Amino acid sequence: MGVRASWLAWLVLTLLLVGCGKGGLQLTHIRSAYKRPSNVAVYFKVQMSDGQPVGGLTADQFVVYEDGKVVSQFESQQTIINPEAAASHYTLLLVDMSGSISESGESGAVVEAATAFTERVEKYQKVGVYAFDGSEDLHPVAPFTNSAGSATAGVKRLATFKAKDPSTNLHGAIVKGLEELDKALQGAEHPMRFGTLVVFSDGTDRAARVPASEMRDAIKNTSFDVFAIGLGAEISEDELKKVGKNGTAMAADRQAVVQAFDTIAKRIEDLTKSYYLLSYCSPSRAGEHEVRIEAVVKQGDKERKGSVTARFDAQGFGPGCNPQQPPDFDIKSGDAVAEGEEAKPKGTGARVKPNAGAGASGGPSKEMGAAGGDFNP
Repeated sequence: MGVRASWLAWLVLTLLLVGCGKGGLQLTHIRSAYKRPSNVAVYFKVQMSDGQPVGGLTADQFVVYEDGKVVSQFESQQTIINPEAAASHYTLLLVDMSGSISESGESGAVVEAATAFTERVEKYQKVGVYAFDGSEDLHPVAPFTNSAGSATAGVKRLATFKAKDPSTNLHGAIVKGLEELDKALQGAEHPMRFGTLVVFSDGTDRAARVPASEMRDAIKNTSFDVFAIGLGAEISEDELKKVGKNGTAMAADRQAVVQAFDTIAKRIEDLTKSYYLLSYCSPSRAGEHEVRIEAVVKQGDKERKGSVTARFDAQGFGPGCNPQQPPDFDIKSGDAVAEGEEAKPKGTGARVKPNAGAGASGGPSKEMGAAGGDFNP
Protein backbone atom coordinates (compact mmCIF):
# COMPACT_ATOMS: atom_id res chain seq x y z
CA MET A 1 0.00 0.00 0.00
CA GLY A 2 1.44 3.42 -0.98
CA VAL A 3 2.16 6.31 1.34
CA ARG A 4 -1.00 8.19 0.35
CA ALA A 5 -3.11 5.05 0.64
CA SER A 6 -1.59 4.34 4.03
CA TRP A 7 -2.33 7.90 5.11
CA LEU A 8 -5.97 7.44 4.18
CA ALA A 9 -6.25 3.81 5.34
CA TRP A 10 -9.67 2.87 6.60
CA LEU A 11 -9.74 0.26 9.34
CA VAL A 12 -12.49 -2.31 9.14
CA LEU A 13 -14.14 -3.24 12.43
CA THR A 14 -16.41 -6.17 13.17
CA LEU A 15 -17.75 -6.30 16.71
CA LEU A 16 -18.88 -9.21 18.79
CA LEU A 17 -20.12 -9.11 22.35
CA VAL A 18 -18.92 -11.83 24.65
CA GLY A 19 -18.98 -12.35 28.37
CA CYS A 20 -18.02 -14.79 30.99
CA GLY A 21 -20.34 -17.05 32.88
CA LYS A 22 -23.41 -16.44 34.94
CA GLY A 23 -23.17 -13.24 36.92
CA GLY A 24 -20.59 -11.80 34.53
CA LEU A 25 -20.45 -8.41 32.87
CA GLN A 26 -22.01 -7.36 29.60
CA LEU A 27 -20.19 -4.81 27.46
CA THR A 28 -22.33 -3.04 24.87
CA HIS A 29 -20.50 -1.43 21.98
CA ILE A 30 -21.64 2.05 20.99
CA ARG A 31 -19.02 3.40 18.57
CA SER A 32 -15.34 2.85 17.73
CA ALA A 33 -12.71 4.87 15.86
CA TYR A 34 -9.23 4.00 14.64
CA LYS A 35 -6.66 6.23 12.95
CA ARG A 36 -2.97 6.86 12.37
CA PRO A 37 -0.48 6.92 13.87
CA SER A 38 -1.88 3.94 15.87
CA ASN A 39 -4.85 5.22 17.87
CA VAL A 40 -7.68 2.90 18.84
CA ALA A 41 -10.73 4.19 20.73
CA VAL A 42 -13.86 2.28 21.74
CA TYR A 43 -16.97 3.79 23.32
CA PHE A 44 -19.04 1.23 25.23
CA LYS A 45 -21.30 0.64 28.21
CA VAL A 46 -20.65 -1.77 31.10
CA GLN A 47 -23.47 -3.50 32.98
CA MET A 48 -23.93 -6.47 35.26
CA SER A 49 -25.67 -9.46 33.71
CA ASP A 50 -28.90 -8.30 35.38
CA GLY A 51 -28.68 -4.92 33.65
CA GLN A 52 -27.37 -2.90 36.60
CA PRO A 53 -24.93 -0.22 35.39
CA VAL A 54 -21.28 -0.50 36.39
CA GLY A 55 -19.59 2.86 36.87
CA GLY A 56 -16.30 4.07 38.27
CA LEU A 57 -13.99 1.60 36.52
CA THR A 58 -10.45 2.79 35.85
CA ALA A 59 -8.13 2.07 32.93
CA ASP A 60 -6.24 -0.60 34.87
CA GLN A 61 -9.46 -2.61 35.25
CA PHE A 62 -9.45 -3.29 31.51
CA VAL A 63 -7.11 -5.71 29.74
CA VAL A 64 -6.33 -5.22 26.05
CA TYR A 65 -5.53 -8.28 23.94
CA GLU A 66 -4.35 -8.32 20.34
CA ASP A 67 -4.42 -11.71 18.60
CA GLY A 68 -4.96 -13.38 21.96
CA LYS A 69 -1.89 -11.86 23.60
CA VAL A 70 -2.00 -9.26 26.36
CA VAL A 71 -0.82 -5.83 25.29
CA SER A 72 1.23 -4.30 28.09
CA GLN A 73 -0.39 -1.24 29.65
CA PHE A 74 2.98 0.48 29.44
CA GLU A 75 3.11 -0.22 25.71
CA SER A 76 -0.52 0.59 24.95
CA GLN A 77 -0.73 3.58 27.32
CA GLN A 78 -4.40 2.70 27.65
CA THR A 79 -6.51 5.40 29.23
CA ILE A 80 -10.13 6.34 29.88
CA ILE A 81 -11.00 9.59 28.13
CA ASN A 82 -13.84 11.70 29.50
CA PRO A 83 -16.89 10.28 27.63
CA GLU A 84 -18.25 13.82 27.34
CA ALA A 85 -15.69 14.30 24.57
CA ALA A 86 -17.75 11.97 22.38
CA ALA A 87 -21.36 12.00 23.55
CA SER A 88 -24.15 14.28 24.72
CA HIS A 89 -26.59 13.05 27.38
CA TYR A 90 -29.89 14.90 27.87
CA THR A 91 -32.62 14.31 30.47
CA LEU A 92 -36.10 15.83 30.19
CA LEU A 93 -38.07 15.99 33.45
CA LEU A 94 -41.82 16.03 32.85
CA VAL A 95 -43.76 17.16 35.93
CA ASP A 96 -47.50 16.72 36.47
CA MET A 97 -48.82 20.09 37.65
CA SER A 98 -52.51 19.40 37.07
CA GLY A 99 -55.09 20.59 39.57
CA SER A 100 -54.57 17.61 41.87
CA ILE A 101 -51.00 18.83 42.46
CA SER A 102 -51.06 22.59 42.04
CA GLU A 103 -54.26 23.14 44.03
CA SER A 104 -53.85 20.47 46.70
CA GLY A 105 -50.89 21.74 48.70
CA GLU A 106 -48.60 19.04 47.27
CA SER A 107 -46.68 21.42 45.01
CA GLY A 108 -44.17 22.40 47.70
CA ALA A 109 -42.91 18.84 48.07
CA VAL A 110 -42.86 18.38 44.31
CA VAL A 111 -40.81 21.55 43.76
CA GLU A 112 -38.35 20.51 46.46
CA ALA A 113 -37.96 17.03 44.95
CA ALA A 114 -37.68 18.28 41.37
CA THR A 115 -35.06 20.85 42.40
CA ALA A 116 -32.92 18.23 44.16
CA PHE A 117 -33.31 15.87 41.19
CA THR A 118 -32.29 18.52 38.67
CA GLU A 119 -29.32 19.66 40.73
CA ARG A 120 -27.98 16.10 40.94
CA VAL A 121 -28.53 15.06 37.32
CA GLU A 122 -27.31 18.38 35.90
CA LYS A 123 -23.81 17.55 37.15
CA TYR A 124 -23.59 14.88 34.45
CA GLN A 125 -26.14 15.78 31.80
CA LYS A 126 -28.07 18.65 30.29
CA VAL A 127 -31.51 18.85 31.89
CA GLY A 128 -34.74 20.40 30.68
CA VAL A 129 -37.88 20.73 32.83
CA TYR A 130 -41.43 20.85 31.45
CA ALA A 131 -44.79 20.85 33.22
CA PHE A 132 -48.10 19.45 32.02
CA ASP A 133 -51.73 19.69 33.08
CA GLY A 134 -54.85 19.03 31.04
CA SER A 135 -53.70 21.25 28.17
CA GLU A 136 -52.74 19.88 24.79
CA ASP A 137 -49.22 21.36 24.91
CA LEU A 138 -46.40 21.16 27.44
CA HIS A 139 -45.43 24.18 29.54
CA PRO A 140 -41.66 24.91 29.38
CA VAL A 141 -40.32 25.60 32.87
CA ALA A 142 -36.56 25.34 32.24
CA PRO A 143 -35.90 24.46 28.58
CA PHE A 144 -32.55 23.00 27.52
CA THR A 145 -29.85 25.66 27.27
CA ASN A 146 -26.06 25.81 27.09
CA SER A 147 -25.86 27.62 30.44
CA ALA A 148 -24.54 25.50 33.29
CA GLY A 149 -27.00 25.22 36.16
CA SER A 150 -29.84 26.84 34.25
CA ALA A 151 -32.26 23.97 34.88
CA THR A 152 -31.59 23.97 38.62
CA ALA A 153 -32.35 27.68 38.73
CA GLY A 154 -35.37 27.45 36.45
CA VAL A 155 -37.09 24.47 38.07
CA LYS A 156 -38.03 26.66 41.05
CA ARG A 157 -40.57 28.38 38.79
CA LEU A 158 -42.78 25.37 39.44
CA ALA A 159 -43.57 26.96 42.82
CA THR A 160 -45.68 29.63 41.10
CA PHE A 161 -47.14 27.43 38.37
CA LYS A 162 -50.91 27.63 37.94
CA ALA A 163 -52.67 24.96 35.92
CA LYS A 164 -54.41 26.34 32.85
CA ASP A 165 -56.51 23.19 32.66
CA PRO A 166 -56.95 21.21 35.92
CA SER A 167 -57.33 17.89 34.07
CA THR A 168 -54.41 15.50 33.40
CA ASN A 169 -53.15 14.94 29.85
CA LEU A 170 -50.66 12.25 30.86
CA HIS A 171 -50.66 10.29 27.60
CA GLY A 172 -50.30 13.38 25.44
CA ALA A 173 -47.59 14.83 27.67
CA ILE A 174 -45.44 11.72 27.33
CA VAL A 175 -45.75 11.71 23.54
CA LYS A 176 -44.93 15.44 23.43
CA GLY A 177 -42.09 14.98 25.91
CA LEU A 178 -40.39 12.39 23.73
CA GLU A 179 -40.76 14.69 20.73
CA GLU A 180 -39.31 17.64 22.66
CA LEU A 181 -36.37 15.55 23.86
CA ASP A 182 -35.62 14.39 20.33
CA LYS A 183 -35.82 17.96 19.05
CA ALA A 184 -33.39 19.17 21.73
CA LEU A 185 -30.90 16.42 20.94
CA GLN A 186 -30.82 17.40 17.29
CA GLY A 187 -28.89 20.50 18.37
CA ALA A 188 -26.42 18.67 20.65
CA GLU A 189 -22.75 19.32 19.93
CA HIS A 190 -21.42 15.76 20.03
CA PRO A 191 -21.91 13.08 17.36
CA MET A 192 -23.44 10.56 19.76
CA ARG A 193 -26.57 11.56 21.63
CA PHE A 194 -28.48 9.81 24.40
CA GLY A 195 -31.79 10.87 25.89
CA THR A 196 -33.74 10.12 29.06
CA LEU A 197 -37.35 11.03 29.83
CA VAL A 198 -38.46 11.13 33.48
CA VAL A 199 -42.21 11.42 34.10
CA PHE A 200 -43.76 12.40 37.44
CA SER A 201 -47.52 12.09 38.01
CA ASP A 202 -49.98 11.51 40.84
CA GLY A 203 -52.71 9.99 38.72
CA THR A 204 -53.96 8.54 35.48
CA ASP A 205 -54.84 10.29 32.23
CA ARG A 206 -58.16 12.17 32.54
CA ALA A 207 -58.12 14.40 29.48
CA ALA A 208 -58.34 11.53 26.95
CA ARG A 209 -56.68 13.70 24.29
CA VAL A 210 -54.34 10.88 23.27
CA PRO A 211 -55.16 7.14 23.41
CA ALA A 212 -53.16 4.99 25.82
CA SER A 213 -52.12 2.83 22.86
CA GLU A 214 -50.43 5.80 21.17
CA MET A 215 -48.51 6.57 24.35
CA ARG A 216 -47.43 2.93 24.74
CA ASP A 217 -46.28 2.78 21.12
CA ALA A 218 -44.25 5.97 21.56
CA ILE A 219 -42.53 4.53 24.64
CA LYS A 220 -41.92 1.16 22.99
CA ASN A 221 -40.53 2.62 19.79
CA THR A 222 -38.12 5.12 21.31
CA SER A 223 -34.58 4.13 22.25
CA PHE A 224 -34.57 6.85 24.89
CA ASP A 225 -34.61 5.60 28.47
CA VAL A 226 -37.95 6.29 30.15
CA PHE A 227 -38.42 6.40 33.94
CA ALA A 228 -41.61 7.09 35.90
CA ILE A 229 -42.26 8.43 39.41
CA GLY A 230 -45.70 8.02 40.97
CA LEU A 231 -47.31 9.75 43.94
CA GLY A 232 -50.28 8.52 45.97
CA ALA A 233 -52.79 5.72 45.59
CA GLU A 234 -54.53 6.89 42.42
CA ILE A 235 -51.78 5.60 40.14
CA SER A 236 -50.98 1.90 40.50
CA GLU A 237 -47.52 0.40 40.26
CA ASP A 238 -48.63 -1.70 37.27
CA GLU A 239 -49.77 1.42 35.42
CA LEU A 240 -46.53 3.17 36.33
CA LYS A 241 -44.48 0.33 34.84
CA LYS A 242 -46.25 0.80 31.51
CA VAL A 243 -44.66 4.25 31.41
CA GLY A 244 -41.30 3.64 33.08
CA LYS A 245 -39.87 0.93 30.89
CA ASN A 246 -36.41 1.45 32.39
CA GLY A 247 -37.43 1.92 36.01
CA THR A 248 -40.03 3.31 38.41
CA ALA A 249 -40.27 4.77 41.91
CA MET A 250 -43.41 5.08 44.04
CA ALA A 251 -44.07 7.65 46.76
CA ALA A 252 -46.97 6.82 49.07
CA ASP A 253 -47.18 10.40 50.35
CA ARG A 254 -45.54 13.81 50.02
CA GLN A 255 -42.87 12.94 52.60
CA ALA A 256 -41.60 10.20 50.28
CA VAL A 257 -41.55 12.31 47.11
CA VAL A 258 -37.98 13.57 47.53
CA GLN A 259 -36.70 10.03 48.07
CA ALA A 260 -38.55 8.76 44.99
CA PHE A 261 -37.04 11.48 42.82
CA ASP A 262 -33.60 10.79 44.29
CA THR A 263 -33.91 7.08 43.51
CA ILE A 264 -34.38 7.83 39.82
CA ALA A 265 -31.70 10.55 39.85
CA LYS A 266 -29.17 8.05 41.21
CA ARG A 267 -30.20 5.54 38.57
CA ILE A 268 -29.56 8.11 35.81
CA GLU A 269 -26.26 9.12 37.41
CA ASP A 270 -25.15 5.47 37.53
CA LEU A 271 -26.19 4.94 33.92
CA THR A 272 -24.20 7.97 32.79
CA LYS A 273 -21.11 6.74 34.63
CA SER A 274 -21.41 3.28 33.03
CA TYR A 275 -20.33 4.68 29.63
CA TYR A 276 -16.60 4.45 28.90
CA LEU A 277 -14.35 5.77 26.16
CA LEU A 278 -11.19 3.64 26.23
CA SER A 279 -8.27 4.73 24.08
CA TYR A 280 -4.95 3.00 23.53
CA CYS A 281 -1.96 2.86 21.17
CA SER A 282 -1.79 -0.35 19.14
CA PRO A 283 1.65 -2.00 18.81
CA SER A 284 0.59 -3.51 15.46
CA ARG A 285 2.16 -1.98 12.37
CA ALA A 286 0.59 -3.90 9.48
CA GLY A 287 -1.99 -6.53 8.62
CA GLU A 288 -5.28 -7.54 10.18
CA HIS A 289 -5.53 -8.34 13.87
CA GLU A 290 -8.12 -9.17 16.49
CA VAL A 291 -8.38 -6.88 19.50
CA ARG A 292 -10.30 -7.77 22.62
CA ILE A 293 -11.00 -5.36 25.48
CA GLU A 294 -11.87 -7.19 28.67
CA ALA A 295 -13.32 -5.60 31.81
CA VAL A 296 -12.42 -7.24 35.10
CA VAL A 297 -14.24 -6.36 38.32
CA LYS A 298 -13.15 -8.04 41.55
CA GLN A 299 -15.64 -8.49 44.38
CA GLY A 300 -14.05 -10.30 47.29
CA ASP A 301 -12.73 -13.61 46.00
CA LYS A 302 -14.87 -13.42 42.85
CA GLU A 303 -14.14 -11.90 39.47
CA ARG A 304 -16.73 -10.68 36.99
CA LYS A 305 -15.63 -10.34 33.40
CA GLY A 306 -16.98 -9.29 30.03
CA SER A 307 -15.39 -8.17 26.79
CA VAL A 308 -15.73 -6.62 23.35
CA THR A 309 -13.77 -8.07 20.41
CA ALA A 310 -12.96 -6.54 17.04
CA ARG A 311 -10.89 -7.08 13.91
CA PHE A 312 -8.90 -4.22 12.40
CA ASP A 313 -6.32 -3.56 9.70
CA ALA A 314 -3.22 -1.79 11.05
CA GLN A 315 -1.64 -0.99 7.67
CA GLY A 316 0.29 2.28 7.97
CA PHE A 317 0.43 2.32 11.77
CA GLY A 318 3.57 3.71 13.35
CA PRO A 319 4.99 5.59 16.36
CA GLY A 320 3.84 8.91 17.77
CA CYS A 321 0.44 7.90 19.17
CA ASN A 322 -1.14 10.03 21.88
CA PRO A 323 -3.93 8.03 23.59
CA GLN A 324 -5.30 11.19 25.21
CA GLN A 325 -6.35 12.51 21.79
CA PRO A 326 -10.17 12.31 21.59
CA PRO A 327 -11.33 10.25 18.61
CA ASP A 328 -13.07 11.76 15.61
CA PHE A 329 -16.27 9.80 15.14
CA ASP A 330 -16.76 10.45 11.43
CA ILE A 331 -20.35 9.29 11.13
CA LYS A 332 -22.11 9.79 7.81
CA SER A 333 -25.39 8.01 8.44
CA GLY A 334 -27.33 5.91 10.90
CA ASP A 335 -28.38 6.25 14.49
CA ALA A 336 -26.73 4.92 17.60
CA VAL A 337 -29.09 2.40 19.12
CA ALA A 338 -29.71 1.00 22.54
CA GLU A 339 -28.38 -2.48 23.20
CA GLY A 340 -30.46 -5.29 21.79
CA GLU A 341 -32.31 -2.97 19.39
CA GLU A 342 -32.17 -2.63 15.65
CA ALA A 343 -31.42 0.72 14.06
CA LYS A 344 -34.40 3.06 14.09
CA PRO A 345 -35.33 5.87 11.75
CA LYS A 346 -34.40 9.41 12.70
CA GLY A 347 -36.38 10.88 15.52
CA THR A 348 -36.60 7.75 17.63
CA GLY A 349 -33.73 7.59 20.03
CA ALA A 350 -30.07 7.99 20.66
CA ARG A 351 -28.75 9.76 17.60
CA VAL A 352 -25.55 10.18 15.64
CA LYS A 353 -24.53 13.55 14.22
CA PRO A 354 -22.40 13.77 11.04
CA ASN A 355 -18.89 15.08 11.70
CA ALA A 356 -16.67 15.50 8.67
CA GLY A 357 -13.59 16.67 10.56
CA ALA A 358 -10.26 14.96 9.99
CA GLY A 359 -8.15 13.52 12.77
CA ALA A 360 -6.00 15.99 14.67
CA SER A 361 -2.94 13.76 14.44
CA GLY A 362 -2.53 12.01 11.12
CA GLY A 363 -5.20 11.29 8.53
CA PRO A 364 -8.94 11.02 8.92
CA SER A 365 -10.24 8.42 11.28
CA LYS A 366 -12.36 5.47 10.31
CA GLU A 367 -15.27 4.41 12.44
CA MET A 368 -17.83 1.74 11.92
CA GLY A 369 -20.31 1.01 14.67
CA ALA A 370 -23.30 -1.19 15.24
CA ALA A 371 -24.97 -2.20 18.44
CA GLY A 372 -24.89 -5.95 18.92
CA GLY A 373 -27.10 -8.06 21.12
CA ASP A 374 -26.56 -8.21 24.85
CA PHE A 375 -24.31 -10.86 26.33
CA ASN A 376 -26.60 -13.40 27.92
CA PRO A 377 -24.75 -15.28 30.64
